[in-house]
Amino acid sequence: MAETGPRGKMSPLDLMIVLVISLGSFMAGLDATIVNIALPSIARAFDVSTVTASWVLNAYLIILVSLLLASSRLGDMKGYRSVYITGFVVFTLGSAFCGLAPGITELIAARMLQAIGGAVIAALGAVMVTSYLSPSLRGQALGIVAMFTMLGAALGPVIGGFLTSALSWRFIFYVNLPVGVLAILAGLHFLPRKSPVAPGAKLDIPGVVLVFLALSTLIFGLTALQGPDGVIGAAALLASGVCWGLFAIRERRAPEPLINLALFSNRQFTLQNLNVMFIQMAMAGVMVLMPFYLEMVKHLSTDNSGTVLLALPIGMILTSMPAGRISDVIGTKKPIILGFAIGALALLLISTLGVDSSIGHVAVYLFLLGAGSGFAYAPLNSAVMGEAPEKERGMTSGLIKMMTNMGSSLGVALVMLVATAAIGPKLVHASAHTLPAADLVGGFHAAFLFLMGIEILGILLMLPVREKEEAYSTEGEPVTAF
Repeated sequence: MAETGPRGKMSPLDLMIVLVISLGSFMAGLDATIVNIALPSIARAFDVSTVTASWVLNAYLIILVSLLLASSRLGDMKGYRSVYITGFVVFTLGSAFCGLAPGITELIAARMLQAIGGAVIAALGAVMVTSYLSPSLRGQALGIVAMFTMLGAALGPVIGGFLTSALSWRFIFYVNLPVGVLAILAGLHFLPRKSPVAPGAKLDIPGVVLVFLALSTLIFGLTALQGPDGVIGAAALLASGVCWGLFAIRERRAPEPLINLALFSNRQFTLQNLNVMFIQMAMAGVMVLMPFYLEMVKHLSTDNSGTVLLALPIGMILTSMPAGRISDVIGTKKPIILGFAIGALALLLISTLGVDSSIGHVAVYLFLLGAGSGFAYAPLNSAVMGEAPEKERGMTSGLIKMMTNMGSSLGVALVMLVATAAIGPKLVHASAHTLPAADLVGGFHAAFLFLMGIEILGILLMLPVREKEEAYSTEGEPVTAF
């Protein structure tokens, strides 16, 4: 543990450790939002359909979700420093391969490599702070990490839009290279060498494989339903159900499971974990479709579109921290319900956007969605963590990240499915920029109304939840959903 200064003040070494970890959080937040804005440009560059381009997001999220819990366990087994630095090396190499990709297939494969490193970076940040710093410093350290995560998420659309317009979409991946190299060198120099906390632990490889198969067949099935291969899509969804069932059986029998499924016997724990996923589904769905609306319907440049999209993470940043403090005073249930209600209203307003709508209205509606999401997400973290036994809180923290990223995966796949159903199969076979604006708007309306239904479902799931008298405080912890 680094030596600390008096009265809980960070020493220079403490600060450098936090900054190295924060660089990873910044890149995780940046890559969560920087790719969305470039999807229309990627689709045009490779002359592929909107649905095919969405796999640049889907492939990344599938690998990320599949490996989050495994990455945490690997850090326990092999040591956080070595695993974290290795993860950054893999992430940086994957970013380089993404920028160099000659075709959409190579780009998707490179994104999968990038996601392996991204899973390690995302999974180990908070636990490294807990391991390396004294308890008196953890709150402020985790607050710095959270700030960098949200800053990356907020700057993603702006940086992505500027780089795509001024240079090329390839530079949204090249921008990771200098940060990655800096983080690797700083990590080698500043991160302490500590013995692994669980060197004798075993990684549940069958569990990892089953999660990957279950999630990949689920996303593939939902995507295949959007085209002429409906039978294949249905078969993939059936296979996904079987894999999820096998995963549940495996986790009950495994001596060292990835997830303690006994926690889900607690109704409050289960319902609020589902809401973590639902709130991210809504945001991810909007963030993947809105660039197409702004660029193909409103004819904005990519950099201007990125600036407009900035309204959503700004709304979340401004409300997430106050919501966490409010929930510590009045409880978590009311803020969560209010956040979902604001999100539902925002999506209803977004569903009214058309060819003649003003950009000002778009920005206000996106800000409102971000504000509602931030207001619900922080108390949801508090509520889920409060329902977990103390010895299971590390696993529960990883589970929250898993549910968040699973929400992103499902949000992207489901909004594309709904939009395709509304527009018709031509969305699958044609690049989005070749479709009339009126056709696109109809699909967007249907997709945004679907996401509004997800927010309303979130409210309904909260109604039977009973609050605990003593909640787990999220003060100082990362609460961003990105």
